[in-house]
Amino acid sequence: MSVREENMVANVYFDGEFREMADCRVGIEDRGYQFADGVYEVLRFYRRRLFLLDAHLARLARSAAGIELPLPLDRAAIARILEECVERGGFLHGTVYLQVTRGEAPRHHPFPEACRPRIVAYARSVPLIPDETLRRGVAAITIPDERWARCDLKTIALLPNILAAERARRAGAQEAIFVGADGLVYEAASSNVIAVADGVIRTAPESRRILPGTTRSVVLEVAREAGFCVEEEAPPLDRVAGASEVFLTGTTREVTPCVRIDGVPVGEGKPGPVGRELLRLYRDRIRAACGSDALD
Repeated sequence: MSVREENMVANVYFDGEFREMADCRVGIEDRGYQFADGVYEVLRFYRRRLFLLDAHLARLARSAAGIELPLPLDRAAIARILEECVERGGFLHGTVYLQVTRGEAPRHHPFPEACRPRIVAYARSVPLIPDETLRRGVAAITIPDERWARCDLKTIALLPNILAAERARRAGAQEAIFVGADGLVYEAASSNVIAVADGVIRTAPESRRILPGTTRSVVLEVAREAGFCVEEEAPPLDRVAGASEVFLTGTTREVTPCVRIDGVPVGEGKPGPVGRELLRLYRDRIRAACGSDALD
């Protein structure tokens, strides 16, 4: 199959087989549709090679266990589906979206006695982050964190995140940073937040307040290996706003500098040396896992 670069979806894994997207139909009583009763993952692939596959599957299993959702297939079988999504898609770089819902059953709030979980997965073409974005950085706004108390579970109940992202878009920003009622910064709508303050890399620790990002974990690992001081404690907003550097980490963001928060420059208002070094080290991991040409 020829390499495709357009932003489209090819075959979709749906209910045990691959189909064209137009042929996929979900019943109106699917609990994912009516209750957001499901979990998901988004995996990045470079040069058709999945990155951090094991970490994503481990988080999927943890999220599913957190909502008492039995996965219908084991990890090895799910991994084969994801790899086939990449192969069938024919895209050079992109993402694979994976979702598991509890399935269809008459609409009652308690778990149904008999319900077959549904897996959906598909690949989409996503270009590499433009060099210009990494050179200039992005802007963010802050908003109160009004989400539920289990942010560590990657469920499909994303309405607060969607509303936050829309507020950021309307403000001309690219991300929304959640600030808890305690004044601490935990994470953003679709990424983890890392600040450099007083020479220390600071970010919220893994807890129920944040999603344990796969990219975040690798970035902190390479930071420690490189000799940086890392402190996992949720920083107050004023420390983040007054940091010398702030960057956002995520599957599709990698390590993206955030140079403006609520209209105020972060540090010198441009990407800093720590973020650049961590991006370099993170991309070294990508090349080691996906090939030396992974980012070409």
